[in-house]
Amino acid sequence: MQTSQINLQKDIRIVIPTYNAAKYLPSLAPALLSQGIKAEQLLIIDSSSTDGTADLFRALGAQVHVIPQSQFNHGGTRREAVQLTGDAPYLLFMTQDAIPADPGAFQNLFDVLASDPNIGMAYGRQLPRASAGAIERHARLRNYPDCESEIRSIDDRSSYGIKTVFCSNSFAGYRRSALIDVGNFPDDALFAEDQISAGRMLLRGWKIAYAGKSCVIHSHGYTAVEEFKRYFDVGVFHSQNPWLLDAFGKAEGEGSRFVRSEFEYLLRSEPRSIPSAFLRTVLKYLGYRLGRNESRLSAKTKSQLSMSPSYWTE
Repeated sequence: MQTSQINLQKDIRIVIPTYNAAKYLPSLAPALLSQGIKAEQLLIIDSSSTDGTADLFRALGAQVHVIPQSQFNHGGTRREAVQLTGDAPYLLFMTQDAIPADPGAFQNLFDVLASDPNIGMAYGRQLPRASAGAIERHARLRNYPDCESEIRSIDDRSSYGIKTVFCSNSFAGYRRSALIDVGNFPDDALFAEDQISAGRMLLRGWKIAYAGKSCVIHSHGYTAVEEFKRYFDVGVFHSQNPWLLDAFGKAEGEGSRFVRSEFEYLLRSEPRSIPSAFLRTVLKYLGYRLGRNESRLSAKTKSQLSMSPSYWTE
């Protein structure tokens, strides 16, 4: 891998959408500044927090742009953020609860992005929280393996299927020219605006990369009901973006492989969690199938089934 030509202090802007993020600041702020960046490189898109988030980031020296909570949209808000970052050639998108695991996280990510001019985006590894249970730990270990890096192009879809477009804006670096080439993030996205952009990049001839040595601590201890709602949203995402499945393959095969991997992991590490995992698998499948058929449901019903109810009520 060639030496990075990306200057972290001159070439990148960091975008973090926030809502009531004050509780994360004691860990997040020093971790961000340990990366060798300046606070003014941070662009905070705050959805009218009520806990002082905007003021705390302003005091840190970040640029803060406040929007009404009702205006937040996973695709549209990040699309607006791109337009607010001036002409920075590289953009780093994070979420408020993704904490860089070490001072080299940003550099390692952009080293991978700079290793090939055809890489349009690179996403980092997400490590489970210290308090994570076995089900939560497995999800992170399965989706974010411990490896050096992995570069995928459109030619890999026969091997990876829908997994070819897997990525996460919880911690992802973008080449601005690639993002603009595919029309920026979508105006409207309930879920997975990052995978929509990744799919468009791959179809346009760009590559995407997984930077396995660039790590943040980020995982969620979802309840079984939250798992159902999350997979309802995944189903909606696939229903609204059939071109992804047409171009890269169906999701069910990857789901089956995940279930087998989870069972084997729990059998070794925490067998008592197997009944819970089985229940969650059933609920996730039901949620996904309902999401795939969302066009038959009323907006009120969808708001009750979704992790983002406001998306359906605006």
